[in-house]
Amino acid sequence: MVSSLPQPSAPPEAPATLLVIDIGGTKVKLLATGQTEPRTFLSGPNLTPAAMVAKVQDLCQDWPYEALSIGYPGLVGNHGPQAEPGNLGPGWMGFDFAAAFGRPVRMLNDAALQALGSYEGGRMLFLGLGTGLGSALIADRVIVPLELGQLRYTKSLSLEHRPV
Repeated sequence: MVSSLPQPSAPPEAPATLLVIDIGGTKVKLLATGQTEPRTFLSGPNLTPAAMVAKVQDLCQDWPYEALSIGYPGLVGNHGPQAEPGNLGPGWMGFDFAAAFGRPVRMLNDAALQALGSYEGGRMLFLGLGTGLGSALIADRVIVPLELGQLRYTKSLSLEHRPV
């Protein structure tokens, strides 16, 4: 007796409207599908994920969006942040962003998300100079966040924390 394998299910339909959030060490930038002017607010060492969600919801209440894409300044895994960010407040690891926003959320390292936004094929090394040093490599359709800013400059300083 021959049994057939189950047919793979169709991928879920992509949302028609998306809110993109870029969380930086000094400010948070927001832009939604169909909008032309980004909105921003200050971040910094006191910004917690709950405070970020509240501010985003306040600033974007007149923008329709079905899902969110978040660029996070640190290591990200399948379930969100894998480490607390160096320039923001605590509480990012384990925070349930989908529950807080009431919508699906995908999160990626901020440098990897920025690299993906300008990727046109082939291999690409992205360096983002902002509050920190973001970096990502794209090769063979694979995105690798590099965290080059965390490399040691001296025994006590990383590259992104060295004096200028």
